[in-house]
Amino acid sequence: MRSTFDVIVLGVGGFGSAACYHLARRGLRVLGLEQFGCAHDRGSSHGETRIIRLAYFEHPSYVPLLRRAYALWAELETAMRRPLFRRSRLLLSGPPDGETIRGAQEAARLHGLSVQHMTAEEARRAFPGMAVPEAHAVVLEPDAGFLHVEDCVRGHWEQAVAAGAEIRVGIQAREWSAVGGGVRVRTDQGDFEAAHLVLTAGAWTSSLLREPRLPLTVVRKFVGWFGTEGGAYHVDSGYPAFYFEQPEGAFYGFPSLDGRTVKVAEHTGGQPVAEPGTVDREVRPEDLASLIPFLRQVLPSVREELVRHSVCLYTLTPDRHFVVDRHPDWPQVCLAAGFSGHGFKFTPVVGEVLADWVHTGRTAAPIEFLRLSRLAPATA
Repeated sequence: MRSTFDVIVLGVGGFGSAACYHLARRGLRVLGLEQFGCAHDRGSSHGETRIIRLAYFEHPSYVPLLRRAYALWAELETAMRRPLFRRSRLLLSGPPDGETIRGAQEAARLHGLSVQHMTAEEARRAFPGMAVPEAHAVVLEPDAGFLHVEDCVRGHWEQAVAAGAEIRVGIQAREWSAVGGGVRVRTDQGDFEAAHLVLTAGAWTSSLLREPRLPLTVVRKFVGWFGTEGGAYHVDSGYPAFYFEQPEGAFYGFPSLDGRTVKVAEHTGGQPVAEPGTVDREVRPEDLASLIPFLRQVLPSVREELVRHSVCLYTLTPDRHFVVDRHPDWPQVCLAAGFSGHGFKFTPVVGEVLADWVHTGRTAAPIEFLRLSRLAPATA
């Protein structure tokens, strides 16, 4: 079985679905190959919600990309005629000299972003049920909030198909090779050829990108929904998403969407995964070892009752920044990988960058700090 396309997109999750959309809307013949299905729960783009924010403490160079992402999410909402982004605000809490507070303040200063500085006491009064530690500083970002993650993936997927992309599910890629000026992808259902390849395979990137071998680490991440009552944490009451930098690690969560549960997870930590297809998705004792103490200390009105859970995968680079680039040896191949647990909000702008490279061979987006050349290839 062999087909010829302008571009093949390997992996149609968060970033792959966005790439398919931006490629197809430019009139290119697009084939997306996905081993699972639309908005599946086997990778990294599922679990109801993802935080989106502008005062980016990880690096201020992300802010211009975020501004473009905000515009593109609004465009997708208009096309879908349904809300994808809820501006609930975001509360950042941590030591005044810690990475989170210093980084958010620096990003806000450099890019003229609107943020509100609060003391721990002011935050406790503003948000009952949130026991902000006395020694913490607080930054409240009014333009932040959360994305409905599965709806975002479905939106990009559906709009890609409407623009002419062909997306096939249940197909597992085995390998790819450069053939002349194009590529050939070998799958469990035959070979496919195209002029270009976009690799957005998430946790499966290392198995498909033989050279250069990137230093990527996949870790298992547990997410829990814990019981609550009384509506104090409900999004309709003005409760924000939150992120806490604690001595034990970094923790994040969301206002309650259903009035009965609050979603909470640890951003740091995680268990290394050798094979992403066989990750354990059941609850382990260690999954609750850090979350329960966090709930007791910071969210005392949230019960320690685990109502439901999810397991997702972080694909980490050594510096926790993304890789978005063209292949150093084959310019017809583009890749986006290593989103390190904070990438989903960027999916539309990364999809646009990948489409730029395929369509015109260049991009005006400021992504130089995400080039793969900054990472030394992993040794065998």
